[in-house]
Amino acid sequence: MIPQSAAQVEPLNLIKHSREPDDWRAQLRDAYRSPQQLLSALGFSTIQQASMIAEDQGFTTLVPIAFAQKMRPQDPTDPLLLQVLPQHQEGLAHADFNQDPLQEANYNPQPGIVHKYKGRALLIAAGHCAINCRYCFRRHYPYGEQKRARSQWQQSLNYIAQHHDIEELILSGGDPLALTDSQLFEIIGAIEAIPHIKRLRIHSRLPIVLPHRITTKLCQRLQQSRLACVLVVHANHANELGEDVAQACEKLRNHQVQLLNQSVLLAQVNDNLASLKLLSERLFTIGIMPYYLHLPDQVAGTTHFFVSLEKGQSLMALMQACMSGYLVPKLVREEPGKQSKTQYLPR
Repeated sequence: MIPQSAAQVEPLNLIKHSREPDDWRAQLRDAYRSPQQLLSALGFSTIQQASMIAEDQGFTTLVPIAFAQKMRPQDPTDPLLLQVLPQHQEGLAHADFNQDPLQEANYNPQPGIVHKYKGRALLIAAGHCAINCRYCFRRHYPYGEQKRARSQWQQSLNYIAQHHDIEELILSGGDPLALTDSQLFEIIGAIEAIPHIKRLRIHSRLPIVLPHRITTKLCQRLQQSRLACVLVVHANHANELGEDVAQACEKLRNHQVQLLNQSVLLAQVNDNLASLKLLSERLFTIGIMPYYLHLPDQVAGTTHFFVSLEKGQSLMALMQACMSGYLVPKLVREEPGKQSKTQYLPR
């Protein structure tokens, strides 16, 4: 349960549930797919919308109703809204921001595989998400080019099978939980058939933005796997973690799925002590360990989210001074060519 002392958000009466709550695929189909739809549901007038909405820069709007309901009506500074609303700053070019800041193209031995670090590799299991976060470091990723490989994903798994040093496989995307159960379970079954794979790590934002995706059927399949299953969720602000998310996490924990969280440090969203502290506390309350706090990647179109390393280290020092150590995530950044993420200590 979420403690009553935590800030709660009144549900939006303007948003209607047109589907049964357990029909997560229908909920995804019903998601808001334009800024106008989203802002209208939040009670913004047509005049207000005109000043708030910018071109999507080729990265379309997608926001599930369940996530939008946690936003504050008529508040242009709402931290959840800022994560998904196209803003005028996205059109600003900057020499240090580009479409592939992590140089993943250099670690793409074949379509569908990203192999950067020893002992683990990443499989692009899906080319779509349930939500389009404006700061996404893969907002320019060529999913269309990878799609052909996903229809032949066994070729990607053959690469994994041939590299016996890989003990952990990461399902990413897009969002792997945006796949249907039959698609996801088929991939998991094929991974389980590779003897040297010991752990399956799933990176997903769906437990946060569309928690009804966490069905009993999914949890049972993960529990039955011979692999140690870890689900890394992605929450940036405590207001994302309502009772629906808490129930989904409880279901996962009851099926022996380990839960970790990775956040991104985002300007105007969570770049202050109060927000980060409440986020970690709320995560722990619902059974998720705060794991990573990522410095934002320098992706074209995301300059307005940027937070400096110095500020990140300062915030970490403040957190460390007032919180138990297990509640303080690691401040990290991915850097091309490094053998692991770079971790930064508080200053």
